[in-house]
Amino acid sequence: MNHKIPPNPPVSDPAPLLGYRDGQFAAELLAAAIIHLDLFTWMDTHPGVGTAELCAHFELAPRPADVLLTLCRANGFIKTDARETHNLTLLAKEHLVSGSPWHLGPYYEPLRDTPAVKDFLKVLRTGKPANWQATDGDWHRSMLSEEFARGFTTLMNCRGLAFGQALALALTPHLGERTRVLDIAGGSGIYAATLLAAHPNLTATVTEQQPVDAIAREMVRDRGLTGRIDVITADLFTAWPQGAEIHLLSNVLHDWDFPEVRTILEQSAQAIAPGGLLVIHEAFLNDTKTGPLPVAEYSTLLMRVSQGKCYSAAEYVPILSELGFKPGAYEATIGNRGFMTAVRV
Repeated sequence: MNHKIPPNPPVSDPAPLLGYRDGQFAAELLAAAIIHLDLFTWMDTHPGVGTAELCAHFELAPRPADVLLTLCRANGFIKTDARETHNLTLLAKEHLVSGSPWHLGPYYEPLRDTPAVKDFLKVLRTGKPANWQATDGDWHRSMLSEEFARGFTTLMNCRGLAFGQALALALTPHLGERTRVLDIAGGSGIYAATLLAAHPNLTATVTEQQPVDAIAREMVRDRGLTGRIDVITADLFTAWPQGAEIHLLSNVLHDWDFPEVRTILEQSAQAIAPGGLLVIHEAFLNDTKTGPLPVAEYSTLLMRVSQGKCYSAAEYVPILSELGFKPGAYEATIGNRGFMTAVRV
């Protein structure tokens, strides 16, 4: 396979193609809520219910409950006020409450006993990821397998080319005189490679765990970037290398729950110098967590297979500010992805 970086990014946006894949499990999560929990019928008799009460009644873990509620908001099934209390919309009252003449619950019955729906019930109750391609039910452990890691890294690399090129162009006004990038948990190194292709003054270090580190070295060599990109073997949660002026977290934080997200951002704060630029590149929810719908659907996939979910920029801002960063605004790129920056003060 040719891993060279094309001179220009794509003109078209692959969002529709990505959407089918990113949102592949949204229907099953909704089916679990409709068929097994009868969530909307219960909410109809408990108007203004708070998240804590809802989680306690259905014995839901906080992370997957947040993903489910976000999916419901993004679809227009519920509205959530500033006090974090939830009410059904007319759409949900008419079509998702049993007893309504227009109830669509039976339409979802064929999904009741499917493996994905059963997995979602476990994830909702335990907060632990379920099986998706990974043979042992845990994506993070499966990435320690050479065969699985190579397949998954190649999969992420193919979409990372377009994402990375769009990111590299959008970051141009933010880079200033900075020259050294630290790409944390950088997979194949595609995001570092696209940054360097667009900005010849940059050099980079990619960190990865075994066996992905060896795969990254191969791809860096195939791209002709040996000497401009070095790959070091390192764990995401151990001390990061010092000296880089740009920290890149691309599709990293969404694999983790909030305590781990804080730990990762703490590592950046400790390793980056004053004036350094942190770049968080993800699929972002909006600040009210009412959408975008494709991102809410993608979050169901992440919730099922990893320890994370999609976050909003507003969820990162308090942590970044506390850690001594000055957060910037969210900027969209392509494929329902975007980034936010934060400068270490």
